[in-house]
Amino acid sequence: MDYYGPMPLSSRVLAASLLAVVSLAGVANAQNAAPPTPAASTAPATAEPNAGLDAELFYEIFLGEFAARSGDAGAGYALLLEAARRSNNEKLYQRATEIALQSRSGEPALAAARAWTTAWPRSQMAQRYLLQILLALNRTADTAAPLAQLLESTEPAARQSVVLSLPLLYRQLSDKALAARVVSEVLKPYFSDPLLGPAAMASSGRMQLLAGDRATALALAQEVAARAPDSDELASFALDLMEARVAGAETLVQQAFSGTRSPQLRMTYARVLLERQQYAAAQAQIETVTQQHPELAQAWLALAALQVQNGDLDAGQTSLDRFSKSAAGMAESPEKDAATTQTYVLQSEIAEKRGQLDEAEAWLARIDNADARFDVQVRRATLLARRGKLSHARALLQSLPEETPEDKQRKLAAQVQLLRDNGQYADAYALQGELVREAPGDADLLYDHAMLAEKTGDRDTMERLLRQIIAAKPDYHHAYNALGYSFADRGIRLAEARSLVETALRLAPGDPFITDSLAWVEFRAGNKARALELLASAFAARKDPEIAAHYGEVLWATGDHERARAVWREGLRRSADNATLLETLKRLGVTP
Repeated sequence: MDYYGPMPLSSRVLAASLLAVVSLAGVANAQNAAPPTPAASTAPATAEPNAGLDAELFYEIFLGEFAARSGDAGAGYALLLEAARRSNNEKLYQRATEIALQSRSGEPALAAARAWTTAWPRSQMAQRYLLQILLALNRTADTAAPLAQLLESTEPAARQSVVLSLPLLYRQLSDKALAARVVSEVLKPYFSDPLLGPAAMASSGRMQLLAGDRATALALAQEVAARAPDSDELASFALDLMEARVAGAETLVQQAFSGTRSPQLRMTYARVLLERQQYAAAQAQIETVTQQHPELAQAWLALAALQVQNGDLDAGQTSLDRFSKSAAGMAESPEKDAATTQTYVLQSEIAEKRGQLDEAEAWLARIDNADARFDVQVRRATLLARRGKLSHARALLQSLPEETPEDKQRKLAAQVQLLRDNGQYADAYALQGELVREAPGDADLLYDHAMLAEKTGDRDTMERLLRQIIAAKPDYHHAYNALGYSFADRGIRLAEARSLVETALRLAPGDPFITDSLAWVEFRAGNKARALELLASAFAARKDPEIAAHYGEVLWATGDHERARAVWREGLRRSADNATLLETLKRLGVTP
């Protein structure tokens, strides 16, 4: 069995759909929204009507602007800064600072900004300029005072957005540990604030995460959970920790998302789950979005992609229809074009899985999007192979252009998947080896190589590669699951198999495929009742034909032939040509 082969096209469509949802719906996490950045102006400095400029000062401003526009930024800067000091005019301070910035003169810009904040200590604009100049100069320790002053001078209603933006502002600095100390010291007085406290702790925690102090970051997240268990601050911060694979973060995420969350945050959660290949959990989050916000078109498209990938074609078609209805009022945009392309690709995949190959090709013919050329050609190659023209399909993929190293990798990966799907395991294994040589540290590529080694019958190489992954990346749950399942399927080393699969399940709680593997271990060990319990849970979470094969076999072994046939029929309905399911039926001599 191969649960985790190369990512199919539908998964790439799904990933693109989720990213589109997040971008279209707005920035999901508040920390990604930086405070207003001072924009450099090229307009000449002008004094306000009542500035009381005398002729000498006016002439000094004129000369400064003339010098700056004539290419003598140093003279222009000096004249305008002197004019600002003489008149105490804030716009002149700003203009002097901007001239220095435009000429990439860091120290003069810093001097102007310091003079500005001295003259106008309550000016938020001055503090922002000073802070961002210091950050650009990598003067981390010097940012503490202007940051504290900026927060103090910001209106309370706007202070939270500034606090949440700090990790984005400080992440560019070279000394992440120092940056974390500076920001945390400035924010610490706000921790006890009933309104601002959760945001301050979340930003401090994100800084600790950037600095590599995962324990302190998690402790701060737990404090946010205790103080504000139903807050967006907890949800977004816990998602950051989960994405960084901090142990214990997933529990906080589940706590935060047990209540009402914005569709943007929920779709971000779905994206993180998708990246971890926790498809059932991702689908649950997207379904919640479609139930609570049926007007959000892109959520329907993402749901359709998951449903099609699962073989639930009728539900996928319904979701695509809902997407088309919701998207009818969308303004023309690149995002809408991309979504339309994804719709056609999914429609083609539905038609193909129903055996309607001409209709599948017709959907592809409707795509007029240069950015989708690669995926369209991959789909066409799949259709050619379905018609028995595998050599033509390979030639089509080999003819795709290679303008970048990434293009070459995509071409090879597409060929590997084509060969694997059509039973050409030796050729697929050889091509996968080329991919591994190009990126020897890529665990996903190495994992696929191991799975193809098993397909060729080389189980020793499979085991060696999987153990290599586990040693290099101890949190890679697929490797534990695959190795444990392989032992169980052969009825060997069952104690080690159970340990491996249980480790995988701890790393990916609730994953239906891993639950299925654990059930297979129990079945091989003679624990049929426990195996049935686990398989019922796995099949309820995801009605995959591979899981159906196991569930039906255990039901059959316990004498429940009627239920076994029903499960197998459901598996065949989703994938009539699934090799594992067909082999199981043949071995047992059953016609469901």
